[in-house]
Amino acid sequence: MAETTIAVTLCWSLVPRQVHEVHLRVPVGSTVRAVLDLGMTQWLESQGLAEPALLTSLPFQQPGIWGHKTTWGHQVQAGDRIELYRPLNVDPKVARRQRFKRQGKGRTGLFANRKSGVAAGY
Repeated sequence: MAETTIAVTLCWSLVPRQVHEVHLRVPVGSTVRAVLDLGMTQWLESQGLAEPALLTSLPFQQPGIWGHKTTWGHQVQAGDRIELYRPLNVDPKVARRQRFKRQGKGRTGLFANRKSGVAAGY
């Protein structure tokens, strides 16, 4: 006899360093959107917040499965970890440039001043 439900995990983060994770059993053939609706509803009820308006106000733009972007209509498989990505606040290239400028080129990379007899990086 075939199983009628599968186990998946739904993960998201509304703010940095605060990750929410919900383990769900969903019907076989469920889409990422269906898992999101079910998972958010369960999580909101567990938090004592039964406001459906919160679901539409969440800033998620792109779903993914195990770190790979996917579509909202993608069917989930058993054991999938559905991740919800929020938009970036800063372009990573710009942030890296600013960090490098702040650290100064004299202390990093090829231009680092090393003491004699010390391994690189120490």
